Amino acid sequence: MNVYKLYASPMKKSSTLFLQGVIVLVGIIALAIMIRFPMTEGRAVNLDLFSIYADPFIVFGYLASIPFYFALYQAFKLLGYIGQNKVFSPNSVKTLRTIKYCALIIGASIVMAAAYIRISFDGNGDDDPAGFMAMCIVTTFISIVVATAAAVFEKTLQSAVDMKSENDLTV
Repeated sequence: MNVYKLYASPMKKSSTLFLQGVIVLVGIIALAIMIRFPMTEGRAVNLDLFSIYADPFIVFGYLASIPFYFALYQAFKLLGYIGQNKVFSPNSVKTLRTIKYCALIIGASIVMAAAYIRISFDGNGDDDPAGFMAMCIVTTFISIVVATAAAVFEKTLQSAVDMKSENDLTV
């Protein structure tokens, strides 16, 4: 038995459990914001609950959150593979690929929302979409960075999995 494995295993387990807890916390906080924010938003303050949640932009936001939560689930799963020492497996590569696609879908959803606001903005001076557009640019950039990082990790991990399978065949 490898001495490093004996020493590193509890540390790796606690680190992955901590990160999984952070992922769950991020999901809970995002859900709380999604539930609470529409009721405090400017034009929805005087509306009833049905009217608030029937707004097309709010519905779009909820639909666009599906890939976000799916990516969080995939990240949770990937940390589980890491905790089980199964990081160099085809399942890990598939998980990273899914995270990449989710990040791309999220980025496209943000661009579509920004386009909707920009097109529907009538320019009469009542609303100023500059802050919203700035948030869209920043979050789209973050989404692209996550997709790029997942693609790089996926490619690196795929080559490591391929080398591992070649080594397993030769031994």
